[in-house]
Amino acid sequence: MRRIMLYGIGTGLGAGYSPIAPGTAGSLLALVLFALLPAASVVWLLISAVVFFIGVKISTFIEREKGEDPSLVVIDEIVGQWIALLFLPAYSLTVFAGAFFLFRLFDVWKPYPIDLSQKLNGGWGIMVDDVLAGIYANLVLQIVLRSGLLP
Repeated sequence: MRRIMLYGIGTGLGAGYSPIAPGTAGSLLALVLFALLPAASVVWLLISAVVFFIGVKISTFIEREKGEDPSLVVIDEIVGQWIALLFLPAYSLTVFAGAFFLFRLFDVWKPYPIDLSQKLNGGWGIMVDDVLAGIYANLVLQIVLRSGLLP
């Protein structure tokens, strides 16, 4: 039962089992949850922090069974996507699309120091690179939105 629960959380309630782009499926799940559960960014920051530490433990457990950074683990994409959405000055379909696109871009591209963070042990390496990708996406969106380049 414990194993089923850990896999359920680690795979984003099964989103990580998507046969095509499981990380993208996890990011979409995070986006939907963020949109459907409106709360202050401070609340989402606290949720992200709690889920981050849970994610470190769970992804370490799954990595031991499935090998290094298994694609079915998407709890990292969920947290990273939430971070990409935090404290933005406005929310709209365009903003959600921008946050999704930018997060996925930085998560796949892995510019410095995101690439280095993957060398951290166990779940730390799995989780930290997505947190950094979320921060990068958020910073770009903050600049774009506050400069008036997006409505």
